[in-house]
Amino acid sequence: MELDFTPEEQAFRAEVRAFVRDHLPVHIRHKVLNGLHLGKDDHQLWQRTLHARGWGGPGWPREFGGPGWGPVQQYIFEEECAAAGAPRLIPFGLKMVAPVIMAFGHAAQQQRYLPKILSAEEWWCQGYSEPGAGSDLASLRTRAERVGGHYIVNGQKTWNTLGQHADWIFCLVRTDLDVKPQSGISFLLIDMKTPGITVRPIITMDGAHEVNEVWFEDVKVPVENLVGEENKGWTYAKFLLGHERTNIAGIGIAKRELARLRRIAAQEVRRGRPLIQDPLFAAKVAEVEIDLMALELTNLRVLSAEAEQRAPGPEASILKIKGTEIQQAITELLVQAVGPYALPYRGEAMAAGWQGEDVGPGHARGLAANYLNMRKLSIFGGSNEIQKNIISQQLLGL
Repeated sequence: MELDFTPEEQAFRAEVRAFVRDHLPVHIRHKVLNGLHLGKDDHQLWQRTLHARGWGGPGWPREFGGPGWGPVQQYIFEEECAAAGAPRLIPFGLKMVAPVIMAFGHAAQQQRYLPKILSAEEWWCQGYSEPGAGSDLASLRTRAERVGGHYIVNGQKTWNTLGQHADWIFCLVRTDLDVKPQSGISFLLIDMKTPGITVRPIITMDGAHEVNEVWFEDVKVPVENLVGEENKGWTYAKFLLGHERTNIAGIGIAKRELARLRRIAAQEVRRGRPLIQDPLFAAKVAEVEIDLMALELTNLRVLSAEAEQRAPGPEASILKIKGTEIQQAITELLVQAVGPYALPYRGEAMAAGWQGEDVGPGHARGLAANYLNMRKLSIFGGSNEIQKNIISQQLLGL
């Protein structure tokens, strides 16, 4: 495999780097590089800035308003944005429901939804997991019964990320009770302002309101909001999950956080020398870096497959497993680097402009919160244990 970038790709990298340097708001960069909380306005501002440049949908084809980039350009873009301190693009619209609408939606749906995803006019969230139906998603029980020109939806979704901000939710619902579980599921697009929808917060270990329960009580959804065919939603769900697991790998972000780890370890002194010079700690950092390099090559292979219009296969599960393990390992090393100063976690200190007194060095402020939050990575998007089953079945034939 040729690992060197072409002159054209190097020129593209320089173009992206210059644009991000000149257009990423300073207050957003500060929050990202220091692990502080980002608000909805921060994400929307950056998305609109990219959209104005024509880069709002990095993985989108030109026919749907994207730049038509190949996999290498997408990789370069995400790497440069992450390194510069740009926020991660919220994936639920751009990288999850949009590819489904492009592949399986009809023309009216594509014209209605895709432009507003690009412009950040509408915010999307995901309605997949339910109590008792997380890793075993096919056992979901949220029911959608067709009555005339509408579906009447009743049920509950959980672990819904950022649904408190959402204008729309894409949902898996059960439309046929008399067939095997995977065959009776449909894919619906639901306006979050529809009467009968209730969003209840779930406060995570780091004190943040990031996830929610979403309840549906006699919610009327127009039949035209069905994507593809009725009872074919499991096919679309698997297509979407392949994109989600690729996205979870977070290679650019892992590179940025690894560089942050090196900076902090160079500032922390143990036994009269910088921690990064301690052989045992340096070996741990090197091990993570080697794993990240190997994961990067796998990610490029998956992106190449997507460029050829092939949905991600079991390689997406590999990305999900190793990508989340690497990100968690980095957060663990960051906490180890500052030692006991990571323990006195204060949720209010995660807000930009906080004027309280720090306990220990300033760079320790957000490390405990980040460590706690990253525990979720090996669970959502299909738990890592389930991904190992997928790999054993599809690659090893077990």
